[in-house]
Amino acid sequence: MTHATKHLVLALGIAVVAAAGAATVKEARAFDGYRQYYGGWTYKPQQRYYVRSYYYKPRPTYTGYRYHYCIHYPSRPRYVYYYNPYQRKYWGRFDLEGKDGAQYSLLKDEDRKENLEDIPEDAFPAPSKMPQVPEADDDISIEPLPNDIPEGEEK
Repeated sequence: MTHATKHLVLALGIAVVAAAGAATVKEARAFDGYRQYYGGWTYKPQQRYYVRSYYYKPRPTYTGYRYHYCIHYPSRPRYVYYYNPYQRKYWGRFDLEGKDGAQYSLLKDEDRKENLEDIPEDAFPAPSKMPQVPEADDDISIEPLPNDIPEGEEK
């Protein structure tokens, strides 16, 4: 390989790495533009539920993301429960069978508990529209859950 060929190969290699790096930075910036999004489902066999994170920015200019958990119990297949890890309380649930945008039951502050078993069924109001993004100052609603709820229990 000649000296000129070595320089050409090196230059092409640097160009490929630079292009890949630029794509990664560009993707990260595009992703950072999302105000809210859901992570993927994970099964927790000891707790016997599926969990996914709901990531959000209280304000569009907020750096990074805060998160809550969405928990789906196969034993309660109709609902996905929202859990605030900062307050350690369930604060509402999403009705998978709800219609016309009326799918969320927002618990009153006094009905929010750390253990789901401590929340009586009649504490959940009739489903309504999605609530406001947690801690948001503006009037932006939480995006409804994607239609990708796991079926049954994993072994």
